Amino acid sequence: MFSKSKINEPAHKPADAKPATPESRLDQARPDAGTEFRAQAPKSKPPASMLSSDLLVTGNLKTTGDIQVEGTIEGDIRAHLLTIGEGATVKGEVIADDVVINGRIVGRVRGLKVRLTSTARVEGDIIHKTIAIESGAHFEGSVQRQDDPLTGNKNAPKPEATTALGSQPAKPSDA
Repeated sequence: MFSKSKINEPAHKPADAKPATPESRLDQARPDAGTEFRAQAPKSKPPASMLSSDLLVTGNLKTTGDIQVEGTIEGDIRAHLLTIGEGATVKGEVIADDVVINGRIVGRVRGLKVRLTSTARVEGDIIHKTIAIESGAHFEGSVQRQDDPLTGNKNAPKPEATTALGSQPAKPSDA
């Protein structure tokens, strides 16, 4: 009774034919289309890796991206942007382009830009290009400015060690 009409069916296409896109139509019109550089959309920056407050990591972390630490890290961290949360603790060396410290670090901090917020607690040396320390931050250690703090200049002069109260070591007696 009912039959299918051939009007609504698509025309038969060869198996190797591709649908024409605006780009392919332009390419067909230009003989040099295959050799031209095509700009692509810039890659979006991935979100920061977040280490939650119930996480304990024993070992080193290294990334070219961003890290936000809310838990405890026992090891060194190297990142582009490192944010230490208020409840976080890091025991080890921290190296990053930008370091924002809201929590606790026990160890050396190296960064182009280092910021200690009012809740920060740092026990260790800070080597930086620029630094900001908010009122209320707790800091025990030395601060040293370097043009390139990330490389860890091995030839930099080390401060001389002194004994307790800056006294001279005892000389052996001739007795």
